[in-house]
Amino acid sequence: MATTADAIIIGAGLVGTSTAYQLARTGRRVILCDQKAGPGYGSSSASSGIIRFEYTLATSVIVAWEASHDWANLRDYLAAPATEPLAQFHRCGKIMIDCPAFPRDLLQNYFESIGIEYEYWDAAELPKRIGGLDPGRHYPPKPIDAPEFWDDPTGQLGAIYTPQAGFIDDPRLACENFADAAVRAGAEVRYRAPVVGLARAGDGYQADYRAGRAGQASPTGWADQVGPNGRVGNTGLSGDTGLPGHRGPAGDTRLSGQPELPGRTNPGDGIGQIASGVWQVLLSSGELLEAPLVVNAAGPWSPEINRLAGAGGEFSITTRPLRQEVHSVPAPAGFNPPDGLGPAVADQDLGYYLRPEPSGGLLIGGTEPDCDALDWVEGPVDAVNMNRTAELFEKQVTRAARRFPGLAIPPRPAGVVGVYDVATDWTPIYDKTDLPGFFVAIGTSGNQFKNGPLIGEFISALIEADGRGQDHDVVPVRYTGRVTGRQIDLSLYSRLRQPAANSGTVAG
Repeated sequence: MATTADAIIIGAGLVGTSTAYQLARTGRRVILCDQKAGPGYGSSSASSGIIRFEYTLATSVIVAWEASHDWANLRDYLAAPATEPLAQFHRCGKIMIDCPAFPRDLLQNYFESIGIEYEYWDAAELPKRIGGLDPGRHYPPKPIDAPEFWDDPTGQLGAIYTPQAGFIDDPRLACENFADAAVRAGAEVRYRAPVVGLARAGDGYQADYRAGRAGQASPTGWADQVGPNGRVGNTGLSGDTGLPGHRGPAGDTRLSGQPELPGRTNPGDGIGQIASGVWQVLLSSGELLEAPLVVNAAGPWSPEINRLAGAGGEFSITTRPLRQEVHSVPAPAGFNPPDGLGPAVADQDLGYYLRPEPSGGLLIGGTEPDCDALDWVEGPVDAVNMNRTAELFEKQVTRAARRFPGLAIPPRPAGVVGVYDVATDWTPIYDKTDLPGFFVAIGTSGNQFKNGPLIGEFISALIEADGRGQDHDVVPVRYTGRVTGRQIDLSLYSRLRQPAANSGTVAG
């Protein structure tokens, strides 16, 4: 006999746990499932957790600013008990070093319009504010083994400083916090539970069963069959999201459609109205789940879930897994002030970013400069090499050392390896699909952890609008920010959009 629910969330990273929390708060019976041992054990655990506001699109700036307030008030946001350990938001500030991809005038106009505090530090002021920093200009980034990498600077740079930026110190714990909040709201969880079959029955067509792992026979009763679209069963596993979703305190009326919709009066509105059929999700344990709604929040595993469901044929934006490393090194002398932490640094002039660690070290990652090849994952995500490599360690840490000459490069790499779920334009897809009741929250591209407290709200808004008969493809759903009062057009995240005009990198 199947276990029934109103919604099944596949993937228990920050996107999945946030979505589960928001849907459970509406009164829906939610089941959250993941192949890992608990929430946040996939790509979310490898996030640097940086909270920043520099984007090339105004909407992205607004979303990040809104979400930062929820991170700052996480205990109230999640209605967490006083005894529950929570991930902490360290407001150490952040600098964006001058670069053509993020024009200073553009960022200043955004910040002034939205109300984000900032300062501009010129080339004379910057080294005074951050000990050991060399403000030399080296753009564009060059391979570290090229002689020109060591050329003298061609000028000097300043930076925009945002004091209310910072980082979340434990991204995996943050996922656990959201999952715990979802359970308090009534959700159920299934861990160590890979999805091995996914089908939709009803609506007058035969269920299209797609089941089994590569090289493994399909579970009893879930034989590969040719579905209504002529495709034979594919293989795949569920996973954890790579990233990062809020519904706010009781009575919050931020969710809206076009035109803006009033606050919800009946938490159950829309349940059962999405489709006449139900989705069946088969777990490796043999448990069969049924619900009218499924949300694919499986991060780098999301293409496999889409294939199992037969979703994605209409997408103009696709996703692809990308292997990434973030490295840990001691902070150079003078970087951290005596009474705190130095700021996070975004440096596309050289092609790296960094943020401090509470322990006194630094985390250093790359910004995908054009001169470096990207490590796209061509085979199964579960087969990715999760060991740090000397080559990438040397690239990223050497770039940072060009900016901070006092940075010592350890003889062996330390840090973490993760897999991004990268969209065509490095902007996520939060949307419905052409399959009734099947929604996606994917393509987070390594830049959405900071937006975690809003992503679940976005998916909840899309589901509610769809349940009322609003076609988001025609009349986009809008979300109203609690902090700014601005309307956020969720068609920015449409699966059918033209590629967003952004930096084309993890910076968004």
